[in-house]
Amino acid sequence: METVRVHVYMEGRVQGVFYRDWTRNSAKELGLTGWVKNLEDGRVEAIFEGEKGKVKKMLEYCKKGSKLASVEHMDIIWEKATRRRQGYDGQAGEFEGFAIIR
Repeated sequence: METVRVHVYMEGRVQGVFYRDWTRNSAKELGLTGWVKNLEDGRVEAIFEGEKGKVKKMLEYCKKGSKLASVEHMDIIWEKATRRRQGYDGQAGEFEGFAIIR
């Protein structure tokens, strides 16, 4: 199981439509770690870490967005993952879970 990390910037109608909340809930359901936050320029920024297939699924979710959102463009930057397997202890890495940064 390959662990990956992706840094994403979403543009469009992504603020004021519960996009961050929806992103956190979706990432948690997939077992991903990282964070999501609003940017002053109206975009939303997020980092996702986890199993490659689940991260790819999250990127597809982000393209669709929450019910009220409209994602017009996404910048996707693949980075080196910090999360790795550690026996029965589960996952360890830079993030303990998935958070909304205010």
